Amino acid sequence: MTEPTAAAPRPDGLPHRDGAAPASDREPLDLARRIVELAEDKKAADIVLLDLAELTTLADAFVICSGGSERQIDAIADGIVEGLREEGVRPIGREGTPASHWVLVDFGSVIVHVFTPPERDYYGLEKYWSAARVVVRVQ
Repeated sequence: MTEPTAAAPRPDGLPHRDGAAPASDREPLDLARRIVELAEDKKAADIVLLDLAELTTLADAFVICSGGSERQIDAIADGIVEGLREEGVRPIGREGTPASHWVLVDFGSVIVHVFTPPERDYYGLEKYWSAARVVVRVQ
C-alpha cells in the first residue's frame, strides 16, 4: 500500500486546503501540547490539557484556557491558529466571538476552548469531563 500524497483527498473525500496538512496527520497529544505552548505565549491563564481519547469519539483532547478580556481571548485564539498555520496545520473551524466570552477552535482531534473566567466557571467543562486524564495543567 502506498502512502497518500498531499494532493490526495482527505478520508472524508474533501481536498486539502492550500496544501496544508490536516491536523489529523499529527499525533493528537503532540498537537495539543503545541497548542498549550502557543496559548502560553499569549499569556493564557489556567491552561488544562485533557485526554479524552478513551471517553468519546468527539475529540482526542481538549485544551481549555482563560483570557482576562475579550481582546485577550481573541489574541489567544489567533495566536494558536497563526502559530499552527505556520507549521502547516489549519483548523477545521472556529466558533464564537470574543464578545461571547468563549471562542472554540476545532482542529479535529483537538478542540480548543478559550473562555473568560466567569464563562469557564459557568460551563464547567473540566467538571463535565472529570473522568478525563489531565495531561498538562499550567497555572
